[in-house]
Amino acid sequence: MKIKNKKNFFITLVSNIIICLCIFSVFELCFSGVIETSGAVSQAIYHGNKQNKNASLMINVYWGTEYLDGMLEILDKYKVKTTFFVGGYWVQQNEEMLNKIIEQGHEIGNHGYYHKDQDKLTYQQNLEEISMNHQLVQKLCNYEMKLFAPPSGAYSNNTLNASFELGYKTIMWTKDTIDWRDKDSSLVYKRATNNMCNGDLILMHPTGHTLNALEDIILTYLKAGFKLTTVSENIS
Repeated sequence: MKIKNKKNFFITLVSNIIICLCIFSVFELCFSGVIETSGAVSQAIYHGNKQNKNASLMINVYWGTEYLDGMLEILDKYKVKTTFFVGGYWVQQNEEMLNKIIEQGHEIGNHGYYHKDQDKLTYQQNLEEISMNHQLVQKLCNYEMKLFAPPSGAYSNNTLNASFELGYKTIMWTKDTIDWRDKDSSLVYKRATNNMCNGDLILMHPTGHTLNALEDIILTYLKAGFKLTTVSENIS
């Protein structure tokens, strides 16, 4: 009888261990995204220093130049300096425009080379996307970028660690105008100016409807007592 009880106990114990291992495996699979974000050496930045009444217009550039001159004119009119995050593929075709942006005193940030979803890339692939663009801008303009904005806001630990390894800070945003999708100047203005706060990072792109809204966005922040400045100054 004792031998039978020991056998039953052993079978029950092994069964319970197997069940626990199965449950843990399912849990790990379901929540792997959460687990993956726990080992980064740095964190993405979503806003600037909230102690200062600053805000930044983040302009991500990966296509065209047709609206950039107009945006630069408005920024110059109000003596606003900001940060343009440029993609390497765009840089390769628009060296003259990039130099013009730099000459007007704006900050340049890294937006990857091929505008890939970097959360889907390996650590090495993240390094390549960021460093290829860095080397290109450095070669063409003798400019050292220090800020990285992941295309589509897609990043993982691999992205954060690669960015950190290359001496970059990874920048996200506080407000997204979603101007690449919604071609409505009034909507762009509303999203950029709703609930203005110290340290706001306002994401936009060089589109026609953004150009139409830009002056009103700037005036609204300035009239509210904000200083519109580069991302680097805003987060310091």
